[in-house]
Amino acid sequence: MPIRPIDVCSADGRSMPIWLKSARSCRTFPLDFALSSPHNRVDMASQTNASLPENQQLGTYRIVKKISSGGFSIVYLAQDENGQSVAIKEYMPASLAQRKPGEFAPYVAPENLNTYRIGLKCFFEEGRALASIYHPNIVRVLNFFRANDTVYMVMHYESGRSLQEHVLRNRSKEQKDVLSERFIRRVFAQVMNGLREVHSNRLLHLDVKPANVYLRMDGTPILLDFGAARQTLQRDHSKTYPMYTPGFAAPELYKRDAELGPWTDVYSIGACIYACMSGLPPQESDQRLKDDKMPQVLKAFRGLYSNQLISMVERCLRLNSLERPQTVFAVQKELLNSVPERPEFTLAERTGARVRHFRERVTRFMKDHNITWF
Repeated sequence: MPIRPIDVCSADGRSMPIWLKSARSCRTFPLDFALSSPHNRVDMASQTNASLPENQQLGTYRIVKKISSGGFSIVYLAQDENGQSVAIKEYMPASLAQRKPGEFAPYVAPENLNTYRIGLKCFFEEGRALASIYHPNIVRVLNFFRANDTVYMVMHYESGRSLQEHVLRNRSKEQKDVLSERFIRRVFAQVMNGLREVHSNRLLHLDVKPANVYLRMDGTPILLDFGAARQTLQRDHSKTYPMYTPGFAAPELYKRDAELGPWTDVYSIGACIYACMSGLPPQESDQRLKDDKMPQVLKAFRGLYSNQLISMVERCLRLNSLERPQTVFAVQKELLNSVPERPEFTLAERTGARVRHFRERVTRFMKDHNITWF
């Protein structure tokens, strides 16, 4: 049964169906994109605002320390009144608000105030929507409240690290496949469980990337940082800040009035799996429309990963949304297929794949660092 639209706030304060919501912006860049090659890096809106001081009381919570920050928000480790650790995400768009050390409420210039309030409202709505979802593979929102002229989202705190960190750590090792096929199938089959729950609640994630997949200490994944609320902060193009992540964003996110749906998140899932295979993000979708290199790049993984997995990633990454799997369940069914026990390829094929993969990584490294042979 098709999923019906859910209303979200638009740039003019009215409601609009999330499925028909367009990415109303010129090209924008990621908040915390670190899984990229140097030539893909761009200047981005970084968090320049002062964080709340340690031991500061925030309602019934006590701030322990800042965990992380991006252009959109600041995340703190805190403790509730029972001494339980929680993570608190503070709405603090660096391009719209300013807060100096020792201050609590941000200063927002009059010309930015309307845009700031729209984002604040949608951040609050994001928290309310997530608080109604209870699933082991989705970040658990415990509370959300207003204070200091902004909004705070209180989440269950988990020990672990992001999939992005895990990929980067394994990328530095001298192994041909960055992450094993068994690991990829296990983790993303569980990510699919969470994403199916999101879609069944008539929501889209719209910002699935390795940085937003968090691995608990036992290896089970959690989906973080839903990006749908951010899509509304695009009324004033001069004030817009990162809304999606190049390489992981489907081509329809680059267009005005494009129809979004589960297929949009499916593209991002394919991009995440590719990043786990290669240690790098795929070619940006808007660049692929001009010169698509991904089909040839995926062929280089033959012998390192099964044909079935490579084929699934290729279909998830198709530029035409109608040619992709239309539901997360369709992708999950393929992921749950068992990894072939017997090698699909001869020793010569596997050796050739490793040589091609190594040569490609050396060539890319040399290009990124402007190294030439003399």
